[in-house]
Amino acid sequence: MAGARELMTASTRARRSSRRAAARLAWPFSAFVAWTGAWCVHLVLRALGLDADAAALVGVGTGLACVRLETASWRRAAIALGFPLSLALSGTAWPPWAWLASLAALLVAYPMGAWRDAPIFPTPPAALDGLARAVPLASGARVLDAGCGLGHALRALRRQYPCVELHGVERSFAWRVVCAWRCPDAHVSRGDMWRHDWSAYDLVYLFQRPETLPRALDKARREMRPGTWLASLEFEASGVAASRRLAGADGRALWLYQLPAPTP
Repeated sequence: MAGARELMTASTRARRSSRRAAARLAWPFSAFVAWTGAWCVHLVLRALGLDADAAALVGVGTGLACVRLETASWRRAAIALGFPLSLALSGTAWPPWAWLASLAALLVAYPMGAWRDAPIFPTPPAALDGLARAVPLASGARVLDAGCGLGHALRALRRQYPCVELHGVERSFAWRVVCAWRCPDAHVSRGDMWRHDWSAYDLVYLFQRPETLPRALDKARREMRPGTWLASLEFEASGVAASRRLAGADGRALWLYQLPAPTP
């Protein structure tokens, strides 16, 4: 009976967790809802005759109350700062179309489908120092930078592996063009790193958020060959012991997982 009760309790918790996850709005719609709500509250209070400073304070409080829509700290900060920053800039000389142009430029550079992954975080030049000694690769080996951004990691990988075949995949059309121009010795394609097939690569490099690492490790287990490597800059996959760990010159850790990585 006790075991049955524990099973029912665990099932109930799982259902509640699933409902909470389903109720959470997809990013960046959570930010849009929070910012819109804060502005609506502010405008309604102003229309009712409330002092401008008081209405602004309530609008800021509305934005702060909405940070619970997200769990990642940088997304919470974006939600909290959206209303006060837009309010502060609303009195500038920018015409209305300039705001729409800025939003359009942001969506071109960083398409909607990429918002769930890491923002553009360039790999520091010395962050991969020592990688070639820790993971020696034969001439002609294939190396992928999954989410190559502007090409910083591809350049760092080329310094480590002068004779490998470098590949990069990037969802953003604008970033892909810039990356291909900066890294002419690499094969840079536009696409979704999660849909891109990793089976042909001897090493896949990531600089992602901690929340996406379990998904990346699961994809590597399913697609990559035994003996190949997954490298994650700064963030360690939870629950799985890394095969090796390198301390970069800038203090960032490089976590290395040789496939097949153990399943926790």
